[in-house]
Amino acid sequence: MKKGLMFFIALVILTIPAMGSAMPPRPGPYVAGFLGLALPVNTDATSTQYGPGAKNFNDRVEFDPGILIGGSGGFDFGFVRIEGELAYRHGEISSITEQISNVKYTNVDGRVGVYSAMFNVFFDLHNPSIVTPYLGGGIGLATLYLDDTYGTATNTGYRERLYRSDEDTVFAYQAGAGLDIALTRMLSLDIGYRYFGTAKGKFNKSSYMTTELEFKGHSASVGIRVKF
Repeated sequence: MKKGLMFFIALVILTIPAMGSAMPPRPGPYVAGFLGLALPVNTDATSTQYGPGAKNFNDRVEFDPGILIGGSGGFDFGFVRIEGELAYRHGEISSITEQISNVKYTNVDGRVGVYSAMFNVFFDLHNPSIVTPYLGGGIGLATLYLDDTYGTATNTGYRERLYRSDEDTVFAYQAGAGLDIALTRMLSLDIGYRYFGTAKGKFNKSSYMTTELEFKGHSASVGIRVKF
């Protein structure tokens, strides 16, 4: 995580010398690409095991940081931008704690990946400088991918499969803010923050054991926007 933040800060510093000769962007269509750090927040997962000896499990799932990568295209009307966005983010599962029995699973091998398609609206706060703050958000759909997930129980030392791989498409939303820094009349640097969340996905609905969880998290990204 620290290395990712250091890279983010270094990239911003390296762009500062180019700012002096840049001009504020103009209205028009644009495309953009971005890369950043995804920081999923801890979430609750519920599992139901059907059949003889049916059981319910309530887990607390913790994540390590992951990546965020994506692109967008839209139209800048001057003070309002409307765009479509495609992105991928993920979180590596670091530990799982079963809250009823208080059994913790470590050395977890598994992840939750999220492909999202969003419709965004951003409001640009133009001023005399080349730096334009903005804020906004969007709604859309996200496909959650849950990997086969294994973990080692700290009370027994046994390695178990906790979740089975599957996917589900659910409602998604995001809100955020950032800075658009004009490098030329056509090119600008975008430094952004987003809070992203989904509705709860349900996995292995036709199986003997179903799992439900949602994905939420923060992200910081750096991108390039090209205006036409």
